[in-house]
Amino acid sequence: MAHADHTRDPCPWVILNDFGGAFSMGTVGGGIWHGIKGARNSPRGERLVGSISAIKARAPVIGGNFGVWGGMFSTFDCAVKGWRQKEDPWNAIISGFMTGGCLAARSGPRSAFGSAVACGILLGVFEGVGVLMNRVFSEGNRQQLPPLPEGMAPSSASVPSVA
Repeated sequence: MAHADHTRDPCPWVILNDFGGAFSMGTVGGGIWHGIKGARNSPRGERLVGSISAIKARAPVIGGNFGVWGGMFSTFDCAVKGWRQKEDPWNAIISGFMTGGCLAARSGPRSAFGSAVACGILLGVFEGVGVLMNRVFSEGNRQQLPPLPEGMAPSSASVPSVA
């Protein structure tokens, strides 16, 4: 099972930290995406101006969207951890479900539920991949038998043959 990550800040501060990190990732990613898109959609000779214009118009919006998602997810994650008194992958899945539902709430209950399920499944996949990667890369931490002392190697006569 997953253990508590004691390197992270306590919950009120981790929400602000996650909001800022998500905003930064969204702004940088949106800047790259819209910079390329703005350059491609501009006429020859105006590509740099078109790229910068697209970055200035859209990158902060994408960053804000990412920041809202990250901050809301982190808020729900802290609330779920406090309510369940556990730290396991289910916290992220429940928090993703709640975040997806809240962000789509204005579209009606049916759309909110669909978005909640999709977001919960997405976070479930992320958590599953994380657990799988943790198991794959923690091979060195498995218990092993100590090596046999010199001269105590098993002889080939004591090993049963498979026929």
